[in-house]
Amino acid sequence: MLVFSLPLIVHAKNCKQGIPCGNSCISADKICKIDHVTSQYLSPSINPVQQNTSNTLNKQNFNNAKSNLVKLYNDNAEQTTFYCGCEFNLNDKKHMVNFNKCGYQVRKNQNRAQRIEWEHVMPAENFGRHLSCWQNGGRKACKKDILFNQMEGDMHNLQPSIGEINGDRSNYRYSQFTREFHQYGQCKSAVDFKQRKFQPRDEIRGIIARTYFYMSDKYQINLSKQEQQLMTAWDKLYPPIKWECDRNRLITNIQGNDNKFITKHCAK
Repeated sequence: MLVFSLPLIVHAKNCKQGIPCGNSCISADKICKIDHVTSQYLSPSINPVQQNTSNTLNKQNFNNAKSNLVKLYNDNAEQTTFYCGCEFNLNDKKHMVNFNKCGYQVRKNQNRAQRIEWEHVMPAENFGRHLSCWQNGGRKACKKDILFNQMEGDMHNLQPSIGEINGDRSNYRYSQFTREFHQYGQCKSAVDFKQRKFQPRDEIRGIIARTYFYMSDKYQINLSKQEQQLMTAWDKLYPPIKWECDRNRLITNIQGNDNKFITKHCAK
């Protein structure tokens, strides 16, 4: 049951004395206890958009985000996997990724390579480790934390990835360290397992930068000096293409907020 101090959120209606509480009136110095507040008692000063945003955030979690993204990408079937640019089909569970066209070669994990997973561009550890729940048990311990669920389910930070690449990237930091690409066939992304670094293909570096800026700004996550410098460079070198602008707009319509670091480029 929700408890509201009605002098703050309701205005008098059909009450000559006291304040309204449900279908009755109570003394102004008392607290009204009801299961919910109907719209007729909402103060005009409360913005309906703020209420909608609040409702959206309550539903914002990883499972809902994945469901929404499947619909979004099914409606834009020409899009490809994030790290390797491979065509994929979310409706065909046995052959989700078309290796033949993109020249992808499995490094080690055949089963995981055949499926699409939703990659957190900024890893869950990066945005979760500052929370007390994470310190008390990691990602599993944060499953009931509202803020963690909002961050984990933020669609602006999620991209379709070949499962094997998603697993290999892990929580490694983004970097530039090689000009040779051989781990995944013709895929132009690379992993340095010893140094815990991941180099993404050129085409998505700007997207990564603007995603990091978004997550840092929205959830007050500090970027290291090295991250800040790299993302600033990538943001300038790789401006948004049409799909990044379109995707930002589509996610805004579903989630209720945009990535302003994309929007400012697309509005030009």
